[in-house]
Amino acid sequence: MTQIITALDEISDRYKALFVDLWGCVHNGVTAYPEAVAALKKYRAQGGLVVLVTNSPKPRAGVAEQLEQFGVPEDAYDTIATSGDSARAAMFQGAVGRKVYFMGEWERDAGFFEPLRLLENPVEIERVPLDQAEGIVCCGPFDPMADPSVNRPDFLYAKQKGLKLLCANPDIVVDRGEVREWCAGALARLYTEMGGESLYFGKPHPPIYDLARRRLSALGVDVPDSDILAIGDGPHTDIAGGMGEGFDTLFITGGLAASETKTSYQPDPDALKAYLEKEKIAPTYSIGRLR
Repeated sequence: MTQIITALDEISDRYKALFVDLWGCVHNGVTAYPEAVAALKKYRAQGGLVVLVTNSPKPRAGVAEQLEQFGVPEDAYDTIATSGDSARAAMFQGAVGRKVYFMGEWERDAGFFEPLRLLENPVEIERVPLDQAEGIVCCGPFDPMADPSVNRPDFLYAKQKGLKLLCANPDIVVDRGEVREWCAGALARLYTEMGGESLYFGKPHPPIYDLARRRLSALGVDVPDSDILAIGDGPHTDIAGGMGEGFDTLFITGGLAASETKTSYQPDPDALKAYLEKEKIAPTYSIGRLR
């Protein structure tokens, strides 16, 4: 059974590094959670390293800019690993071809197509209409409030053409403030259910954790998996992914699962137990909010 804690510092001295989710843990898509920021700053002041591991389709520079807008200071973390960076590398290696059909909000996601200078001889990517595409790059829905089923006609056509869908954000939903929105993961799930092939690069899939480890190593330290704590509010992304990598995990119950776990300040133990059994996850620790 998971151990319910009241503050990160009850357990933080057991770990040299944290892999921390952003949305629902450090901010709500609008503004930072002050207690979470304070907890991360305190952990770093005591010598710990913080890697922000996010399913955002943005490159890490774009996430850093967004964090500043939300009020998350630079001294709350050491480095960032994004699903977008991992997926971009695959795209520029030709994972879904050269001519791609883009799904998302261009004003928000244009950075995904910025040249990736770390690769030798990257593929030159061209955005084209669906009927000319060799593959699909999905950073999110065109309308985050619309049911993913509105994409069925396009997905049926794409499946018949044998197009692969590159999913830059495996999250199914996020809560922007008090509003729940669909994410790219919901579209990729639908495409897979329809018989198409979806490629994933964010949590809970291995590529983003490999990237996070590389970003951690770039800080000049060698941290074994046993000394890493993965933190997040997504049961099937943050917690399942962390468990799959062999990390200890801290489940933030006041995020996506707040109602199911009856979390106000802290989760109701019985409701939490029932939820974990239903979702078939076993986080090492649980807490209402990161603090």
